[in-house]
Amino acid sequence: QVQLVESGGGLVQTGGSLRLSCAASGRTFRPYAMGWFRQAPGKEREFVAAIRWLGGNTDFADSVKGRFTISRDNAKNTMYLEMNSLKPEDTAVYYCAADDARWMNVFSYRAYDYWGQGTQVTVSS
Repeated sequence: QVQLVESGGGLVQTGGSLRLSCAASGRTFRPYAMGWFRQAPGKEREFVAAIRWLGGNTDFADSVKGRFTISRDNAKNTMYLEMNSLKPEDTAVYYCAADDARWMNVFSYRAYDYWGQGTQVTVSS
């Protein structure tokens, strides 16, 4: 019954910023963690960032650390990814994911039960 809807993707030049949103809906939504993954054409899906829903603990891939910020609004069931200092290598389809299992591995896409449809982020050089 959980549905995730992503928005905010688009085209931006190198050094620019984008803010992605992931809105969750459903009768019940009490995730343990939510995360962002991305996949570029011909590449494997890779971890970007994750956040624990209650405690707010965050994790980032080394490639985006210091440039991206993840946050959530528990009352609105919405997660955000603020992307700054964007680089062409950030170009990918970005996916929102959520899971309600404790002790899950937030770094692995296989650990997440719910996924959004993806939103395209293109960084031009």
